[in-house]
Amino acid sequence: MGKASKVKVEVGEVRDLVDLIQVLKDVADMKYHAMAAQRVKFNRFNESFTEFFSLVGFSQVQHPLVNNSNPKALILVISTERGFVGDLNSRVIGRAMEEKEKSPQAQFVVVGKKGISKLEGLGQKILKGWEDVEDRGLYEVAVDIKTYLVKEVMEGRIGKVTMVYPWPKDYTVTKPRAVKLLPCEDLLPKQSQTVEKFRQVIEESDAVDMTGYLADLWLSSKIYEIFFDTNLAAAAAQTQQLDNSLGKMRKERDVVKLKYRKAKRGDIDKSLREVFSARMMVTK
Repeated sequence: MGKASKVKVEVGEVRDLVDLIQVLKDVADMKYHAMAAQRVKFNRFNESFTEFFSLVGFSQVQHPLVNNSNPKALILVISTERGFVGDLNSRVIGRAMEEKEKSPQAQFVVVGKKGISKLEGLGQKILKGWEDVEDRGLYEVAVDIKTYLVKEVMEGRIGKVTMVYPWPKDYTVTKPRAVKLLPCEDLLPKQSQTVEKFRQVIEESDAVDMTGYLADLWLSSKIYEIFFDTNLAAAAAQTQQLDNSLGKMRKERDVVKLKYRKAKRGDIDKSLREVFSARMMVTK
């Protein structure tokens, strides 16, 4: 087998790898745009949520989920289990450690095996972890986390929760983001502006109970929304990583093709020299 034949095999392997990466990138790209189209449903829910609860004045109600002076804090870290997003998870963990520096006594609760592994690798203790998000589903885990956080707050073990997660700013930019989850003091930012318009509303339930229900419902929705954003960020990060890999592999393909052409010319030159040498031997 000549040198060109050996290089031709390498050309085929690189070409197949380029085609595979292209398919993976197309899948990630379609997934991102499909999820981005669904993202608007959260905006509509938030609008309806605020409109409904603006009927009653909650601004003066004291409830642990909304007004809480307990200094004990949790940092809820959301990592993703998707492939090709190692850098994104690392940046999320880096942001979580920054939040830890602000509140040295805060404890970590983590969603995702990769997040748990990275934090434990840094010597951090994990108070509670959720590793089965993909198996159980986003909403089920979101409700489970909400139930856990509400119980911890209502029983006085924590007062504040900060959530750190991958945020998809747009198709090309993903970065870690930290948001205050509890106490949800900003739950009804518009409510105090509109409540004066509804002076004749009859409150059949206690305002404190309604506030607790409201905060509980909002918390479930917010955690699920952030889970959705995490998957959206992962799809964007996958697309970016695969696009970078595709560019590198295309350059490698061009290099191998050039190598093949040179090898082919070398084989032809070698054959011509052998023929010429044989002819000269016959002539002598």
